[in-house]
Amino acid sequence: MDVRVDGATAEEAEAIARALATRFGERVRVFAGRKDEDPVAESDPPDATGGRETTVDADGPTDREDALWDEIADILEGGPEKYRERQREAGKLFVRDRLDLWFPDGLTFEDGKFANFDAWHPSAPNADADGNDRLPADGLLTGAADFEGRAVHFMANDYTVKAGSMAEKGVEKFLRMQERALKTGRPVLYLMDSSGGRIDQQTGFFANRDGIGKFYYNHSMLSGRVPQVCVLYGPCIAGAAYTPVFADFTVMVEGSAMAIASPRMVEMVTGERISMDELGGPAVHAAESGSADLVARDEEHARSLVARLLSYLPDNADTDPPRTEGRAPAKAPESIDAVVPEAPRKGYDVRDLLDRLADEGSVLELKPDYGAEIVTAFARFDGRPVGVVANQPAVRAGAIFPDSAAKAAEFVWTCDAYGIPLCYLCDTPGFMAGSSVEKDGILERGKKMIYATSAATVPKQCVVVRKAYGAGIYAMSGPAFDTESTLALPGAEIAIMGPEAAINAVYARKLADIDDPEERERREAELREEYREEIDVHRMASEVVVDELVPPSTLREELVGRFEFYETVEKDRPSKKHGTVL
Repeated sequence: MDVRVDGATAEEAEAIARALATRFGERVRVFAGRKDEDPVAESDPPDATGGRETTVDADGPTDREDALWDEIADILEGGPEKYRERQREAGKLFVRDRLDLWFPDGLTFEDGKFANFDAWHPSAPNADADGNDRLPADGLLTGAADFEGRAVHFMANDYTVKAGSMAEKGVEKFLRMQERALKTGRPVLYLMDSSGGRIDQQTGFFANRDGIGKFYYNHSMLSGRVPQVCVLYGPCIAGAAYTPVFADFTVMVEGSAMAIASPRMVEMVTGERISMDELGGPAVHAAESGSADLVARDEEHARSLVARLLSYLPDNADTDPPRTEGRAPAKAPESIDAVVPEAPRKGYDVRDLLDRLADEGSVLELKPDYGAEIVTAFARFDGRPVGVVANQPAVRAGAIFPDSAAKAAEFVWTCDAYGIPLCYLCDTPGFMAGSSVEKDGILERGKKMIYATSAATVPKQCVVVRKAYGAGIYAMSGPAFDTESTLALPGAEIAIMGPEAAINAVYARKLADIDDPEERERREAELREEYREEIDVHRMASEVVVDELVPPSTLREELVGRFEFYETVEKDRPSKKHGTVL
């Protein structure tokens, strides 16, 4: 700042320069005459240490900022080197290298780098004089970043800090991240690699109102509001294992695991000796519990799976799912009729049908090894994201078992939460019967599938591909379920049960009274044909049970047009707090 004070003495000019530099925080020159003359006095602003004048280098940071950068660099190193080496030996990335993989353009910001700094860093005034274990960022990183063009929140455990365990400051960061996601309406990524709560430092975060239990309350508040996706990289035990199951989608990397207790604790409580992988590895949760949606070969594969997954989902429940340019199917729709066998009992892979309906390369199947008699998948029909629920005749004839009913119910519920329309491909003999499935809750889980289908308010299309027997037509969103369209292919049948079972149920005694085997066989064939005429799809179309009997080669075109037409459909449900079924 330059000022001119006519007639000022040197002492007066010096005082004025000091006062103005102190007031405005910048260098001041005082002139007594013209500006082309030398200044009478000059003064720099006082520094932060008590009023001494200093020369500021405007081209670089001060020693104070350099010291801060040194502290940040130390924090970015993570836990002790020996634990970083163990990560490398386990084939896992150090957490900050993992973030570089996920967000190659860098983070938008990180919150809480200095969490718990005073407890461990040598430069901190309150650090233990004897030197505690390193606790940079308290072992849990949170912030925001751009992922595949989408702004997202993230959290990531640092396994080099006490095995990724969670303590007071890390828990606080986790909670703040969740609460901010509720405000922003942006997706959340949980990159989990945690042994659970830090047992030796549990004061202040375990049972508190704003402790670790609040994670799950916030998960519940976020559920259906914004997509929550969790990736598991290592063993996630006890409290840490709830985040993956609360998330909308869980991806397990080979070598990861999740369980309510560690193998050591299991042995202590039950006497069972079991490895971590046998207890809760990817094979367990992908095929038996149904807790894992997808299994990744490695860290890069996990990232690519999540990128595909999020490409079908909106940022939040108030926005539309993202559309892309439509693509032709991988195989010609004209061959659909050849894919579906005429004989109701002959198996085929429904994914071959999907290859002729969905845009090429767009099908992403979830939980493929769990309840495999139903296929649940995201796909695109002419660029539009659609949730597909399809009976799988190649697995147990496409009958609905407890596991597949539960899988379908959860998938339908999730699609409805995020405004993704549903396409049901029905080809099932119905719900499985028998003592085993009764014990496994076929009625209870079947009820949930029917409830989810009933409660869904997104556009729904049902295609009776071949057979729809028993309550299968209910679970698969048949005409009674507020479905926008019920379509059928030639050869489709809708009935309480199939011809063989029906003849046996109704005419078993009469047929048994016929002594001549040939006559009995002839009469049974006649009854079967009479029954087929009763349930034939042409009759169903004639009575408008189905909306349209569709030539198979036009099925994709029909579905694309109907989803487009019903895009803005509005559905009312009774006013209530919520249903009681789920």
